[in-house]
Amino acid sequence: MAFQTLPQGDPKGDRPWWLVAFVVLAVALGLVIFFSDLYAQVFNTVVKGLGVTVFVTLIGFLLATALGLLIALLGMSDHLVLRQTARFYVEVVRGIPILVLLFYIAFVGAPAFVALFNLIASPLIHAGFFEPMVVRDVSLMWRAIIALMIGYSAFIAEIFRAGIQSIDKGQIEAAKALGLSRSQRFRLVVFPQAIRVIFPPLSNDFVAMVKDSSLVSVLGVADITQMGKVYASGSFRFFETYSIVAYVYLVLTIGLSILLRNFERRMRQRGARRDD
Repeated sequence: MAFQTLPQGDPKGDRPWWLVAFVVLAVALGLVIFFSDLYAQVFNTVVKGLGVTVFVTLIGFLLATALGLLIALLGMSDHLVLRQTARFYVEVVRGIPILVLLFYIAFVGAPAFVALFNLIASPLIHAGFFEPMVVRDVSLMWRAIIALMIGYSAFIAEIFRAGIQSIDKGQIEAAKALGLSRSQRFRLVVFPQAIRVIFPPLSNDFVAMVKDSSLVSVLGVADITQMGKVYASGSFRFFETYSIVAYVYLVLTIGLSILLRNFERRMRQRGARRDD
């Protein structure tokens, strides 16, 4: 008996009725926003933070991906010290909640960075080339981005490590026999195959960062959540405000999940055609 391969996310082959229900709910709430002056006012206030949310998520994720790849490569190095350093970084960072890391980077890391910078640049400062840096020169937005980068890089490093180690060693040995250097083996043989394994969990982390970017509101960064918080505290319209905030995040995350899943499916199909 032949078993049909089921699409990802539908383990029993169910039709995506949940998506139909969500679309109906999203359209209904969209109509409420369009016809209600109160909800329209809340929505217009909240979406002012959309650009900040998108910027923090994109920059934070790109930096976290680059750092995570570096940590993963260090963790597979031939040198014991590099491997243990990478392992130490991953285990420590994964054990710290993102919110705690956010506070630490914002209120401990930033002042320490400013003090170190002023110490190194003290000859130039005394010579009058520029003024000493103060903590407020480091924007809260960038403190939040750095915290998200560090927090997510540890998880992304494990994703890269698992994906790279999933490649059959025989292919790497064959690439060695062809005279390819280590960087060429990684770039031409290992990574193009590993990306099929890496992409699904990596895309999940991207969607998760969209949600976790709301934590930057605790620093007063004017993202979606912060704009909603400010409006609700001034109008006492908590139900309407946070309903709109949840609505905007749901549209963002579910829309991104669908787009990334479709991209993953096309990438998997292209890979299967190449393998054939």
